[in-house]
Amino acid sequence: MADSNAQPAPRRQKVQAAEVGTDILTALAELAPATSLSRLAEHVGMPASKVHRYLQALMASGFAEQDPLTNHYGLGRAALFVGLAALGRLDVVKLATPHLVQLRDELNETCFLAVWGNRGPAVVHVEQAVRAVTLITQVGSVLPLLGSSTGLVFNAFMPNAETAELRDAEMKLPSAPSSEALLATMNELRRTHVQHVHGLLMAGVNALSAPLFSHGQRLAGVITVVGAEPGFVVEPGGHEAQRLLQVAGEISARMGADV
Repeated sequence: MADSNAQPAPRRQKVQAAEVGTDILTALAELAPATSLSRLAEHVGMPASKVHRYLQALMASGFAEQDPLTNHYGLGRAALFVGLAALGRLDVVKLATPHLVQLRDELNETCFLAVWGNRGPAVVHVEQAVRAVTLITQVGSVLPLLGSSTGLVFNAFMPNAETAELRDAEMKLPSAPSSEALLATMNELRRTHVQHVHGLLMAGVNALSAPLFSHGQRLAGVITVVGAEPGFVVEPGGHEAQRLLQVAGEISARMGADV
């Protein structure tokens, strides 16, 4: 008896051709910005003659192009358009939420996401632990730039033009760090990608923060874990900090960052 689920031969051929085409497109992306036919064929494990046939079709549709000087192949304008469209659909809140849920469950501490708003770092999503609710973890809260671990991450990774006005205003406050101390904090944060504070914003509340990057290494947001002393450990080399960094890397990779 014939298999009722079997696809007609022409349809199977089209599916197989599409799969080969996407494999070659993926390889062009992995070997970007350009590669020779022989290297591309070796990368995908196909005969060069077969790869060449598919490249001709991809070039005809704008998904691949060939440099007339080197004869090397790379992604075309159509592939760039599709890639940018996909990146444009990525939403940091949507992507970060399931990761924050998992992190909250693992650490049993409150986790939240902040993005840059018109008044500075703004909390846009919170996964609350089964503990007392603190005012700093409410959606809509605006955090200080230099007086919170979240704000310090924005200060280190946001363009200076975006943060200068708020930073200059906070540097006039009695609690502001010295210029030297702030510079040292920024340099260390850019090296480690994790900021830890002990009771900086609220006495008895510790925090760990890490940056989220999107395509082009642009800062898309900051994720933070907050917990009460002495139970919540915020040492840079501790398990909590390393787990936070791992989660931040996973979200950033999903958003197209080079991590």
